[in-house]
Amino acid sequence: MHTKAVQLLWGCFFLWNLYISSAQTVYPGIKARVTQQALDYGVLAGMEMIEQMVKEKKIPDLEGSESLEFLKVDYVNYNFSNIKIHAFSFPNTSLAFVPGVGIKALTNHGTANISTDWEVKSPLFQDTGGADLFLSGVFFTGIIVLARNNFGHPIMKLQDCYAQVSHAHVSFSGDLSVLYNSFAEPMEKPILKNLNEMLCPMIMSEVGALNANLSMLEVLTKIDNYTLLDYSLISSPEITENYMELNLKGVFYPLDNLSDPPFSPVPFALPEHHDSMLYIGISEFFFKSASFAYFTAGAFNVTLSMKEISNHLVQNSQGLGNVLSRIAEIYLLSQPFMVQVMATEPPAISLQPGNFTLDIPASIVLLAQTENSTAEAIVSMDFVASTSVGLVILGQRLVCSLSLNRFRLSLPESNRSNIEVLRFENILSSILHFGILPLANARLTHAVPLANPRGVTLSSFLPPFQGFLLISTDLKYETSLKQQPSFHGWEGLNLISGQWRGKPAA
Repeated sequence: MHTKAVQLLWGCFFLWNLYISSAQTVYPGIKARVTQQALDYGVLAGMEMIEQMVKEKKIPDLEGSESLEFLKVDYVNYNFSNIKIHAFSFPNTSLAFVPGVGIKALTNHGTANISTDWEVKSPLFQDTGGADLFLSGVFFTGIIVLARNNFGHPIMKLQDCYAQVSHAHVSFSGDLSVLYNSFAEPMEKPILKNLNEMLCPMIMSEVGALNANLSMLEVLTKIDNYTLLDYSLISSPEITENYMELNLKGVFYPLDNLSDPPFSPVPFALPEHHDSMLYIGISEFFFKSASFAYFTAGAFNVTLSMKEISNHLVQNSQGLGNVLSRIAEIYLLSQPFMVQVMATEPPAISLQPGNFTLDIPASIVLLAQTENSTAEAIVSMDFVASTSVGLVILGQRLVCSLSLNRFRLSLPESNRSNIEVLRFENILSSILHFGILPLANARLTHAVPLANPRGVTLSSFLPPFQGFLLISTDLKYETSLKQQPSFHGWEGLNLISGQWRGKPAA
């Protein structure tokens, strides 16, 4: 009996822990997958970026002391300053995923051309001048470990760093260059020794500087006067043999309230595609959180005058605008009036294969503008507008646009055959289609900024999958003399020529 009670308690304890574990699991709103093809391209593009950076990099002075036995000199103090790298080549460079660990970097047979000023002092003489240093047999290997800090910023660590230069050749310049070059070879060994001791600490310092810049990334971004977007990392990157996957929070908040929405993201998996360099999955939760945040912030409440509606009817109905505008004015009211549209619930998002729809439950109120400039409600009705969502990536932003599929007043079925109701419904549908939606689409052009490293161009957008959208793209890095690489922000990354428009719901 005692044994059974213990087993029961252990069973309950196990189930409780399983429940707690599942309840605490956080799923992403956005997934980003980097493939081996991106790493291969990164090697090519990265060389150009690194070349620009190292040419501007201030390299620490190299100093030391050596005895020159062949000249019977006990010691010579030397100092190499103003060290500048003019050219370098790493013909055999590779990046590869190390499952569960990070990214392994490897380069060998590298060369570099360096110029420097020098100064030597000894008991017998002292002098200054210039020199050129040619390095060959440059070898480096290390594993870049990617993680996240407590604020959701990406961080990098370099482990197993090993760097070595096999050969160095010094050529002095100046009036006594022939003399100095005659004993340059004995100087090359201490230069190599000191240089090899400096390489990994220098690389680690660069990684530290990069982390400082990564910690400054704005993972909580203000979209507009209504919402914020949180795209912080919710976990450390997942590394497999073929790709690295980043899980981002991907949730919108009202500007003045950072409470999570009353629903949670559900797990989704990106398809096992490896043809492109980068895949970005944007979940249905991402759009639902945007809908809830904008609804909570009151962004879906719009009041328009008849003049504003008329202008948009004329501009957007291809010749029918004047007629529709006039019918609306005569039929609805001869005196000036306003239309007030208010969402009654957060618009419902649906992502189905090949189809992205947005159903907007709202009420519409016609307000008469009286002689004393006050607004008086004439009629109020609820309706549901079903729209298709079109998506396009322009520059640095994911831009949405809406097109009306169906408009239906919420009325008892017995009233729907009334000819006046049908006429009123048709007029309101035209106002919504040609007047209000163009205004909404104008606002949506400011849409969602995409996290983007400077100088990188992306393209290609796929139709929706079940529960998420997928951007499939290759990378193109662009630099110019006026645009220097920087890690202070992600500005400058463009996603171009990618567009998709949903089909009307059946």
